[in-house]
Amino acid sequence: MEITNQDFSNLLQYIFMGIQRGSIYALAAMGFNIIYNSTGVINFAQGEFVVYGGLMMVSLTMTMNLPVPVAFFFTVLFVMLIGILMERLTINTVKSPTVLRLVIITIGVSIFLEGIAMVSWGKNSHVLRHFSSSETFEVFGAMILPQTLWIIGILVFIALGFILFFNYTMTGKCMRACSINRDAARLVGINDRKMVMISFALSAGIGAIAGIIITPIIQMDYGRGTMLAIKGFGAAVVGGLGNSVGAIFAGILIGIIEAFGAGYISSHYMDAIALFFMLIVLFVKPSGIFGSSEASKLKEF
Repeated sequence: MEITNQDFSNLLQYIFMGIQRGSIYALAAMGFNIIYNSTGVINFAQGEFVVYGGLMMVSLTMTMNLPVPVAFFFTVLFVMLIGILMERLTINTVKSPTVLRLVIITIGVSIFLEGIAMVSWGKNSHVLRHFSSSETFEVFGAMILPQTLWIIGILVFIALGFILFFNYTMTGKCMRACSINRDAARLVGINDRKMVMISFALSAGIGAIAGIIITPIIQMDYGRGTMLAIKGFGAAVVGGLGNSVGAIFAGILIGIIEAFGAGYISSHYMDAIALFFMLIVLFVKPSGIFGSSEASKLKEF
């Protein structure tokens, strides 16, 4: 069977589309992993952090006409504050916390934040200007948006930033110590409660960045958080829960599989195909592709 130039162009187009979507899933998965490593809890409000990032950026740039860099900074700061308030007012106040109880709390917070977003921004989808040009350019026959390059570049920048943060800063090392053994970390003087608060702030900040960079392409509305959380959680689990390198790989892989499913089968089955792939991976390897033991967390970021 001969492969034509058009076939190759379509293949390349789907790969770029997959990387674009997968980068957002990867960022959401990294947010899940930060909190999981600190508390052992899955934060199902992570998708709402993404939504709030996109919607707040729309308000600051499209309504208040702030420059994109300024609006970017204040949006991330705003969502990080939401993450801190969530941890201080819900997680930190629970007496005799269990993992199940904390997970249920995060689901409740997710529903609450979704309701606040609906009241504040309405039910309509909101448009955000592209960071640079909105004109596509051609790469071997595939048409690529400049915003896609922004998404990929920011993912790489955040991944490198996390490697530096968790390996070369005292706060990052303290967070890693808490993820390995909170009792031992507490005995050597690390404030584990403070580390948990920082983890929620970082997780919210990553979610905000994901929302900001994807909104120019998909538009944002109050109800997107649930599906983004499912895809992000799926990427975290497929990559190996707690392993952010695995989360990045799995997120991009899921995005590419979605794009191929939409292109070669049907866009109606795109989400189902991705979820089916997640189930197959977990059936074959329940710990995820990069699943690791507790002892190997020293190597993770």
